[in-house]
Amino acid sequence: MDRRTFLNASLAGATAALLPRFALAAPQGEYFELTAAKGSQRLFGEDGELSELWLYNGRLPGPEIRVKRGERVKVRFINKLDTPTSVHWHGIRIDNAMDGVAGLTQAAVAPGDSFDYDFVVPDTGTYWYHAHNMSWNQVPRGLAGPLIVEDDTPAFDPDCDITMMLSDWRLDEDGRLDTNSFGARHDFSHAGRLGNWLTVNGNSLPDIRLKKGHWHRLRLINSSASRILDLAPARFGARLIGLDGQLFDAQRSIDDLVQLSPAQRMDLVMKPEASGTIPFEMMTGQAFTFANFIVEDANPSSADLKLPPKNALPEPDMENALQLPLDMAGGAMGGMRALMRTRSEDDLRQMMSKGLFWTLNDTAGMPERPMFTAKRGQTVVLDSLNETGFPHAMHIHGHHFRVLERSGKQLEHQDWRDTFTSDPQERVKIAFVADNPGKWLIHCHMLGHAASGMMTWFEVT
Repeated sequence: MDRRTFLNASLAGATAALLPRFALAAPQGEYFELTAAKGSQRLFGEDGELSELWLYNGRLPGPEIRVKRGERVKVRFINKLDTPTSVHWHGIRIDNAMDGVAGLTQAAVAPGDSFDYDFVVPDTGTYWYHAHNMSWNQVPRGLAGPLIVEDDTPAFDPDCDITMMLSDWRLDEDGRLDTNSFGARHDFSHAGRLGNWLTVNGNSLPDIRLKKGHWHRLRLINSSASRILDLAPARFGARLIGLDGQLFDAQRSIDDLVQLSPAQRMDLVMKPEASGTIPFEMMTGQAFTFANFIVEDANPSSADLKLPPKNALPEPDMENALQLPLDMAGGAMGGMRALMRTRSEDDLRQMMSKGLFWTLNDTAGMPERPMFTAKRGQTVVLDSLNETGFPHAMHIHGHHFRVLERSGKQLEHQDWRDTFTSDPQERVKIAFVADNPGKWLIHCHMLGHAASGMMTWFEVT
């Protein structure tokens, strides 16, 4: 294939297999070592050159951590990079001191130093971990891995419980990671760092082997820096059973597209009834295959689908809620116009000269004072309005929330999420119980947007 044109085409056949599962099972009372260091791997299969990456334990993605609900995770994080970093455990309702947000809950771990993470996982589900210091630079170099909290009684055979970490990479014409464009102001002020190639568990166009006649659980994790993935579960015979680690009462058949934004997770079930190949596609624009399900003959299974029990999350008290706005403004494509209601042109120029292009509630960048303070157990309702020209994936640390309304319309399914997507000019209303004490971040998970202004925090006392 011509190296000058390969990024606009798809490969004719699948290459690498899925990354094997690695559980971090440390002896009781001891820490498992998770090390961040430089490494290399081919992202465009055997046709691409080696990319310089930053990896956890030398793997892409990082080792899959699998624990049971209520178990203690003890990880000794060692930084062998030449830059400070930290680890955030995304989606877990974690003790605040272990949240891994450099500058808010801990100091970044300096090169050569270590930090002990020690926390209990209260909820089952599909989660992940990733770097949280200059994450716009560190996550898209490879610093991310899956964190799976297993059900008390497994509902699927181990080989039918499949994690798929979906990553978007910006490669040069030789298939190497483009490191020269990190921190580009055009990316920060527009849609973020968008790549031109997709991998599953670090592999280019892998085969994902399924067993004919068996129920499978697919755990999809979007670890991309900015890429929103549009997926069509019905095209490969799958049904939706949960989002962001939280399961539904029943499976849902989805005829339309399902949007999986950066940091979001999607749990699917499928039971292939015929042997053969089923493409796994991204549906943004023209359908693009970035993996293939290979259905193999297997001994028949008589087991019916039985979903695991849901997590017990505190229900919002809407009558006594703290009602707050969360207004997003700024960015290119006319997004700065909303800021001109409260800021002068000189003020805007000074803001942009510092690399700040976005605001939350008219504040650009991390404020010294919290956006709000809530008493423990108090319900918080955030009424968000996206006055920018781009979508945003807004993540709230330490909590899950119900998505109540979109554009003034109450939703049929008010699902639990930890990250919600807001399209341009869209209003989204969410509600959660602030039951986890500490200082918690709110930010856009288009990571360049957070770095260039779209970040704030709140406190639960």
